[in-house]
Amino acid sequence: MKKEGCGIVGIALEQGNAALPIFYALYALQHRGQESAGIAVSSGAKEEKENEISGNVRDIPLIKGMGFVYEVFSTQRLESQKGNIGIGHVRYSTTGASKVENAEPLLANYRGGKIAIAHNGNLVNTAEMRRELERDGRIFHSDTDTEVIAQLLAKELMKHDPIEAIRELMKRVIGSYSLVILMNNTLIAVRDPLGIKPLCLGEIKDDENGRSGYIIASESPAIDMLNASLIRDVRPGEVLMVKGGDLESYQLYRGKNTAHCVFEYIYFARADSVLDGRLVYGVRMKIGERLAEEHGVEADMVSPVPDSGITFAIGYAKRAKIDYMEGFIKNRYVGRTFIMPEESSRDIAVRLKLNAVRANVEGKRVVLVDDSIVRGTTSRRIVDYLKEKGAKEVHLRIGSPPIIAPCYLGINTPTREELLASKRNLDEICEFLNADSIGYLSMEGLIDSVGIEANNLCLGCLTEKYPVEIPGEVCIARQLKLTQF
Repeated sequence: MKKEGCGIVGIALEQGNAALPIFYALYALQHRGQESAGIAVSSGAKEEKENEISGNVRDIPLIKGMGFVYEVFSTQRLESQKGNIGIGHVRYSTTGASKVENAEPLLANYRGGKIAIAHNGNLVNTAEMRRELERDGRIFHSDTDTEVIAQLLAKELMKHDPIEAIRELMKRVIGSYSLVILMNNTLIAVRDPLGIKPLCLGEIKDDENGRSGYIIASESPAIDMLNASLIRDVRPGEVLMVKGGDLESYQLYRGKNTAHCVFEYIYFARADSVLDGRLVYGVRMKIGERLAEEHGVEADMVSPVPDSGITFAIGYAKRAKIDYMEGFIKNRYVGRTFIMPEESSRDIAVRLKLNAVRANVEGKRVVLVDDSIVRGTTSRRIVDYLKEKGAKEVHLRIGSPPIIAPCYLGINTPTREELLASKRNLDEICEFLNADSIGYLSMEGLIDSVGIEANNLCLGCLTEKYPVEIPGEVCIARQLKLTQF
């Protein structure tokens, strides 16, 4: 099972309550995390400026809990959060266990007040930084890398103004991070110097509720949800600050190359997202078309594994001139978890989520299209399920190259030993999956479909070469430089 990481949003309104629009925006980001959700707000825009200097610790109302967005928040709870600036988070655990203590946003104290922080990504030097901070006497309440970032930022804020503190923070932390930070009367957003995880900026212009201001979110559908206008992506190494209705940009780092996560285009992002100027739906259509060119086969129908394989399958069917038809109908009311005490019960897990349509597949040669294969156990059950329903042949087509290595930068993927493709050739993979044939998208086909040069993408899980230093792994050095103002 893939776990995608997290979704973050920050909203700064000139007036009005930010909690409800953050709630709606988190709904649009629910696909990025379903373990927990949280919202923190501040009415700092109406605070007296001298309070910032006095050292008074301001309260930041915070609501968070385990579950989907609609499970964590009620109308009453949202109305209790009064403030025109706020941040929100939906979580899948990549670092830290799945428990309420690790739900975000997280709070930290500093001499000028409190900060709240929400993070999408994963640091690779968390343990080292945590030990250093604990030696300084800082106490941790969670086991996430987000709290390491929060504590380190609080430490730097004792010596520097916010921008200089973030500059020092970015010197120290290694890995992927898109951040939204609530600091008194200010909303701050940070994207790591390689731009590994997505982050975009939008403007809210006098909506029907009289709201105007700015929104910063992991993906553009959160901006669309509020009928706001997408302005642009936050640039790698850029810090945005919204204070008193004004937007300021600080380009703290510039890199010779970026390292955008390629799996945002393959799987994680919603198909209607615009990432770095590219519509994800269009990228996935091209991937499907390229798959048909590279791995054509005589067949009667093309079917996706819903929902992640749908757009790929549409592209494949279009280029191959084979009928697109649903071999599965997805049950959209299955919860996040269910108890599977017996090995045999795992087949039930597939049937709970997907029901094969016998009338569509019986006697047919089926091209089954999916985005990727991790362990392969679920894929094998899906292939077997189609054959049980009478499919004559099942030809797997995969919208990515084989995953041969773990991700350390924001995806909770298995070890090499657990990855299907790490130690097997194509014939062995096909035999394991009980498929009649298998075709993975080539690396060249992937790069062409995404439309970003390979040296500007993170391809670590596909190539075993990573854009940052990871102990025991090969690093492709990305040159960074500090931009002075």
